[in-house]
Amino acid sequence: MALLSPCKARIANAIAAAILIAMALALWFDPGLVIRSEYAKQRMLLGASSHRTVVDDHRWTWVELPADKPDAPTIVMLHGYTGSKENWYRMARALRGRYRIVVPDLPGWGQSERRDGADYGFLAQSARVAAFLRKPEVAGGRPVVLVGHSMGGGIAALAAARYPNLVARIGLLDAAGVRFEDNRFGKDVLDGKNPFGVSDEASLERYLATAFHNPETRPLVPWPARDIYIAQRIRDAAFEQSVLDRIGRGDERFLPGAEAANISQPALLLWCRHDKVIDPSAMGLYAARIPHASQVMLEDCGHMSLMERPGESAAAVAMLIERGLPAGPQEASP
Repeated sequence: MALLSPCKARIANAIAAAILIAMALALWFDPGLVIRSEYAKQRMLLGASSHRTVVDDHRWTWVELPADKPDAPTIVMLHGYTGSKENWYRMARALRGRYRIVVPDLPGWGQSERRDGADYGFLAQSARVAAFLRKPEVAGGRPVVLVGHSMGGGIAALAAARYPNLVARIGLLDAAGVRFEDNRFGKDVLDGKNPFGVSDEASLERYLATAFHNPETRPLVPWPARDIYIAQRIRDAAFEQSVLDRIGRGDERFLPGAEAANISQPALLLWCRHDKVIDPSAMGLYAARIPHASQVMLEDCGHMSLMERPGESAAAVAMLIERGLPAGPQEASP
């Protein structure tokens, strides 16, 4: 084994020390760098490219996975409350190649722009999504397959109902926006609480246990990312509450369900049997307003169908695209 000379060894040690100091300073001034670096790694492993687009008064950050064929449909995926585009990566992996996939951080969330005093409720966000879909680099001038989860589902329902020329097909996964049967999450929201709020280790565990039925499907959040994530959620608490006030208690909380009756496009409704956030009774309420929609109930999963059962969720979306209107409700076994 070749050994470095004393001079070269000192230089190597100095370089290593400089790198460590630079990394420490970077984390000191920007602790979110750890999480963003992890997200960037996930994106690269997925094979997605990152983009930034200014749409009206907001800068959007979004990722794109190309299709194998240039004429393949484009799927646009909208994340839920307190979520981000990365929530879709497991499901996008199951669909990549067959379709072009576009996954944004909604304005106000993730790496997209947040503006003080702006409205981030269902109605305002659905208008922003419509403007996003009009961008040639996003949809290529063609109607898209719009898929939304939770809050993103409510936004997607409004976008499909109000802008049918932009949305060819619509998929709603565990979607908010209807008066489902009472559960603990809904009661806490009506009482003015944020049951998704995170301020310490205990509340982070409660958040994950509420969102995920199967602990093995939870994302890994090791140290120091765990502490950084908790600190970020504390900083975001007031913003999260302001959004929840609109979509959970405000006048427009049931607007997506009311306007879903105007959805004429081929549609998919997908829920998990053990959803503790948006009770599965919501699927029947949406189905009453979109009677032509296909219905898929997945077993052994909670609110995060897109992460807990990504393969089955992807298959349901593919069925929506390829078959249009599959007949009848379907049961999916574990």
